Amino acid sequence: MTAFAPHQLRQTVLKMAYSGSTVHIGCAFSIIEIMSVLYRNHLRYPGDNPAAALRDYLVLSKGHGVMAQYACLYEKNWLTTTDIENYFKDGSKLKGLSDAHVVGCEVTSGSLGHGLSVGVGMALAAKLNNSDQYCYAIVGDGEMNEGTMWEAILFAKQQTLDNLVVIVDENGFQAMGKTHEVLGLGNLKDKFTAFGFDAIAVDGHDETALDNALVELKNNKNGNPKAIIAHTVKGKGVSFMENENSWHYTRLNQDTFDLAMAELEQ
Repeated sequence: MTAFAPHQLRQTVLKMAYSGSTVHIGCAFSIIEIMSVLYRNHLRYPGDNPAAALRDYLVLSKGHGVMAQYACLYEKNWLTTTDIENYFKDGSKLKGLSDAHVVGCEVTSGSLGHGLSVGVGMALAAKLNNSDQYCYAIVGDGEMNEGTMWEAILFAKQQTLDNLVVIVDENGFQAMGKTHEVLGLGNLKDKFTAFGFDAIAVDGHDETALDNALVELKNNKNGNPKAIIAHTVKGKGVSFMENENSWHYTRLNQDTFDLAMAELEQ
């Protein structure tokens, strides 16, 4: 069995969303392959300890996609089956947004535009400590509307944080509509390059392409922070959710849960 197999991660997300009668399925599905590649091949946790002093950092700035990360933490056995079954219920430690009190989650996020700044601080601290730690920050393309994102990007370049990798989940939607209609930002790869980043655009569901991009960027220790623009599909993996922005807030019922699980079992 492949570690962090995307179809299994998506099934875990569905189980959480159905059990907790909660939302944000589409925006979790769009980052599944990104999470899979990071946890399988890149994130380092000495002694398999999520609190190891010299661990790499994964900052989920688009905190509403946290079910994708919870699915990975479950596969690492840092979360239990009981945690998954009780997602979003009274007494559960697993909330609908990333929370630093949960083992394996580095930041409390969900108020968009702030997680990246925390990640930049982590990357700077690693540099000042002369460690080889990396900070990977997953952000949303709608989140890129926030002014604090660009302040953090400017600071990262000024501080030569080539141990920072920003991964933009460019699924083309945000809560209230298509990103280019709400506030068009044009070509994000060109923008990151203009701000002094080494940037690569890839298919965000192609695990090999994602892995190769991460390796290429990390091998280029030239002082420039790094960015991957991951072209993704909101709701990827379940046909009736793909590119349907209603699944940002739609809850599963028994029928849609069964249909979605059946698709992922094929």
